[in-house]
Order: sequence, then structure tokens, then C-alpha cells
Amino acid sequence: MKISIVTIAFNAEATIADAARSVTEQERDGFELEYIIVDGASTDGTLAGLEPYRHAIDRIVSEPDSGLYDAMNKGVAAATGDFVGILNADDAYAHPRVLALVAAALKAAGSDALYGDLHYVAADGSNRIVRKWKSGAFNRRAFLHGWMPPHPTFFLRRSVYNRHGLFSLELKSAADYELMLRMLFKHQTSVTYVPEVLVHMRTGGVSNASWKNRWRANREDLMAWRMNSLRPRPWTMVLKPLRKVVQWLY
Repeated sequence: MKISIVTIAFNAEATIADAARSVTEQERDGFELEYIIVDGASTDGTLAGLEPYRHAIDRIVSEPDSGLYDAMNKGVAAATGDFVGILNADDAYAHPRVLALVAAALKAAGSDALYGDLHYVAADGSNRIVRKWKSGAFNRRAFLHGWMPPHPTFFLRRSVYNRHGLFSLELKSAADYELMLRMLFKHQTSVTYVPEVLVHMRTGGVSNASWKNRWRANREDLMAWRMNSLRPRPWTMVLKPLRKVVQWLY
């Protein structure tokens, strides 16, 4: 099995080394690893921060793009692995056995997708846990109640991208939600849940930066359903942000 990891970066000098280190230090037990960096023509020291890990990076694309999801599409298109995982420049894998665990679970289940749990950590690099996102076992109907898996823990078979498409460039902050809704709910792609923390994600996501951004994200969430000719329940869009409250209680 070959797993391709795509890291998306733009002016990520402060965090890119942590992300790259967490990938390149993965124990390659039972799988082959391909690592791809897609940089949006950063103007800071992002590329310099990758130099210590350059020997373990298979490809670096550094050029202007049309945003986060355009960069993700470039990374998926460049990947040659059986499965693709996307790790942003301000995220990191929780420990060096994450990808070996993912590979073993995918082989055992024979599924086309996988997700796990995630910890939000402080933006200061201290790795202090701020929130805990415990995804729970997969239930397709949970999407109707505002559920979604954490995208940085999501791995998808490359052939499924080829069959059902990449990230929508119509959406600015919810294209990851739309893609998982399309793959798991609409097309009912087989999926495995690993009940372990796979990723540490720094706080400060764009969609949660303000009430204005949260309102915009909620409107995009609704668009994601409509784009797929799907009808959410009246309470779906209300419950989706409220689910984040539970993450503070673990």
C-alpha cells in the first residue's frame, strides 16, 4: 500500500517545519510513503523551513494558486498513492505511528476511506490541548444532525477522487465539508473509523475566527447540500456549529 500525504502551505514559516517533521518521521511499517508539498508562492521563509526535510519530500510545487482548495486539488492530482491524506501546514500528526496505524486499519477493513480523532492545540506551539474532537463510529445519518469527521484525519482512496471529483472551488471555507458529505453521504463510500487521536491542529481556523465568518461558513455548509441535490433537516445547520461545544467538555 502507498499513502500520499499532501501538505498545503502559504506563508507558513512559523509552522511548516513542525508539519513536515511529523510526516517525515513517520515509521514506515507496512506501507510506502509519498510526501508532496503544495506552496502558494510564499514570500516568507516557508521553503527555507523545509530544507532540513527536503531529502524526504518527494515533490514541492511552489506557484500561485486560487486558494486553499485549489492547492489541495493540485496535491491530489500530483499524488500517486493508493490513498491520499491532506495535512495543512499548521497541523501535525500526533505521533510517529499514525500512518502505520492508518495503513493497518485500511488493509484490515478494505474500505475506501478512513478518519479518526483530533486534538486542537494552542497556537503558540506548546502542544497544549485546547479542545478534543472525538469523532465517533460512522453513522451515515449523523450528517443530518450536523456531524462531520475532522478533515485533517480523513484519508480517501485516490480512485474515489477520480470517480467522484475533487474539492469544489465554489466554496471558500466549506469545500472540505462538501467533499466528505459528497463522498460519505451521497455516494456512500465505505469508511473506517480509528478511535485514536491522529492529528494535532493549531487553533485559529478561518471559519471560526469571528461570528461573521461563522455565519458565512454556515451558509456554505447549506450550499454543500444543495450542490449535491441533497436536503438537510431543518436542524442540520443549527446543530453543526453546536457540536463544537461538546469538544470543550471531554
